[in-house]
Amino acid sequence: MLRRVFSVSIAIMAAVSSIFAADPMATDFTFAECQGSLMPYPEDVRPVERPDSLRPVMINHVGRHGARYPASASNCVKMRKALREADSLRTITPLGRSLLAVVEHEIALSDGRWGALDSLGEAEHRGIASRMYMNFPEVFVDANVAAISSYSPRCMMSMYAFTHQLDRLNNHMEFITTTGRVNDPMMRPFDIDRDYIDFRKGPAVKDAYDAYFASACPVTAVERALGKDYPYGSDAHKRDLAITEYYVLAGLSAISVECDLSEFFTREEINALWSCFNMRQYLQRTATTLSAVPADIASDLLENFISTTDDFIAGKGSASVLLRFGHAETLMPLLSLMRAPGCYYMTNYFDTVGLHWKDFYVVPMAANLQMILFKSDTGRYYVRFDLNEKPIALIPNSAEIYIPWSTAREYLQACLPL
Repeated sequence: MLRRVFSVSIAIMAAVSSIFAADPMATDFTFAECQGSLMPYPEDVRPVERPDSLRPVMINHVGRHGARYPASASNCVKMRKALREADSLRTITPLGRSLLAVVEHEIALSDGRWGALDSLGEAEHRGIASRMYMNFPEVFVDANVAAISSYSPRCMMSMYAFTHQLDRLNNHMEFITTTGRVNDPMMRPFDIDRDYIDFRKGPAVKDAYDAYFASACPVTAVERALGKDYPYGSDAHKRDLAITEYYVLAGLSAISVECDLSEFFTREEINALWSCFNMRQYLQRTATTLSAVPADIASDLLENFISTTDDFIAGKGSASVLLRFGHAETLMPLLSLMRAPGCYYMTNYFDTVGLHWKDFYVVPMAANLQMILFKSDTGRYYVRFDLNEKPIALIPNSAEIYIPWSTAREYLQACLPL
């Protein structure tokens, strides 16, 4: 395995820790959690018991693609370039040489596969499909399954891995799958909504993020790799290399490469670096005190959840299983628009975001929201919302996870922008 043990003196590690200890807003998540939205899908998924009086009749689902190779070569290439330059200038440290070996390995594995679905990602969707089938078998009896995906190949392959697994479990179902840019209004609104694009690229997001990044991003880890005498040029460039190192290493688990992140980061450092990565997603992809626009772009998708459920109850919809495959950028706005617990946070104090909105909880690889429609013995309809296959209490000030559809519908309609 491409890794070496690098010993750092207790004095240096203690000094690094002391930098973060004074910050009451600092988080203390595990190294695995600090992979953030690059983290593979959770493995601790268990069946949920439901009342005998409720029979599942329909499933509305939207999911993120599974674990993938790095979206592009840019970060790996940038990190390799800096490490090679440090090597030629003789500032590189033993840890830097270990990091260079890891980066070279990641580039070699990803060559020709940048952004593609990994075998782990396929396995994640097969697992979710299998558990859906086993948990709600009644829904799949002679079922019609309709599935759509964004035009992204990793989303398309996620859809096919999922539906292929369902077909293996029961080949008496009918499947209709579609993919392409025709699905952009629901699956990739972040690419076509001009108001959103202008906001995301505008000064409000940039100023808020830059201020946080400048104050929160530690550079100690990248200094231990490139060496303190490396010609960083500016503090901004040093921070850029620091977050690049984080991104390159945090994505290794998604391609099944073992790497002990504690060899390159202290726990305090990786929490701080994660908080920067987390902050960018929070500001760009959810409703905040800056703007509701990032959440509002999910309106078409939420309206589709409502209308297809209404149609099924009215006997107008033929599909009892509706599957949609998109991106983290598809799910974050939707969950924020719905104000799902842990997925929506309003504050003017952005240094508190990491304590309340966590990308590894909201959108790990293969993240998904399932709305299961149940019919009671008396003929009433109820719904349960599962985030990453764990029930959530959607209605504010209520712990109920089984909600009358009329109540849930009224709540969801109220979430839609006027």
